[in-house]
Amino acid sequence: MSDRTTTARGTRTNVQKAAAIVGVVFLLVGVLGFIPGITTNFGDLSFAGHHSDAKLFGLFQVSILHNIVHLLFGIAGLAMARTAAQARTYLVFGGAIYLVLFVYGLIVGQESAANFVPVNTADDFLHLILGIGMIGLGLALTRERTGVGATR
Repeated sequence: MSDRTTTARGTRTNVQKAAAIVGVVFLLVGVLGFIPGITTNFGDLSFAGHHSDAKLFGLFQVSILHNIVHLLFGIAGLAMARTAAQARTYLVFGGAIYLVLFVYGLIVGQESAANFVPVNTADDFLHLILGIGMIGLGLALTRERTGVGATR
């Protein structure tokens, strides 16, 4: 795995492309969370906590803090897509964070004051898929090739 920004041909590695795409998606989700209509019950959008009844696409519970976290996560993805090593770190550790959020959502009651993000059941399952997907991308796109003619 190289720390260089681009490969010898001047193109980004697959892991860098994946991190950039994930980053763009998070930026888009963060912006969409502030758009009435795309976010239902927009008038009920609160800064944080389970009292926010706003839902992105009518499904995923969001708050101002939740949207800001998506925006920051997106910026981090774009910034870390500059090198293959950073892109891998973003995907693997970011995925681990989402798996922790999945467990958090299972443990913390939806009406609990500890549900400050906020998350609902749809968020929980999305966090599980994101965690597995991001870690899978980070690992699969950076594994070293072995076999005839491969160098280490």
